[in-house]
Amino acid sequence: MGVIEFDLVRVVAGPIEEVFDRLVGIDGYGEWMPKRGSLLRRTRQTSPGPVGLGTTYFDETSAGDVPGEVVEFERPTAITFHWWDASSHGDLKVEGWPGYRLQALGPRSTRVHHHARLQVYGLSRLAAPIYRLMARRERTLVVEALQVSFNRRAAGL
Repeated sequence: MGVIEFDLVRVVAGPIEEVFDRLVGIDGYGEWMPKRGSLLRRTRQTSPGPVGLGTTYFDETSAGDVPGEVVEFERPTAITFHWWDASSHGDLKVEGWPGYRLQALGPRSTRVHHHARLQVYGLSRLAAPIYRLMARRERTLVVEALQVSFNRRAAGL
């Protein structure tokens, strides 16, 4: 049970370009990500320039801090991030690939298909059931926060 994968699909009340920009706006995550219940505390971009293929970032989470990079970038339909957590000796414990596929359903509506893949290594595999629960919960919170952030705007809040 070293590989964990799952999919989530939501419809967001926003144009595809704006939904994509929100997902790639790494430094703006604090504005729309959930304030409670999430592992994520802060994300910051660590490479210069606009976000694109190869952009690096650093996530500060309640479970530890992890580096990452953008490994897929196709404006405005696809983005995939890759993050990893390694031991002090450099051995990988776990790495993840949260990705998004966007489809315009109209001028103000976007289908968001979120695919998450997690790979657990070594002794950390013993904790794979816990990683599965944490990952599903975290990814659901993120996708629903994205959805809510656009719903609020559509409602004029």
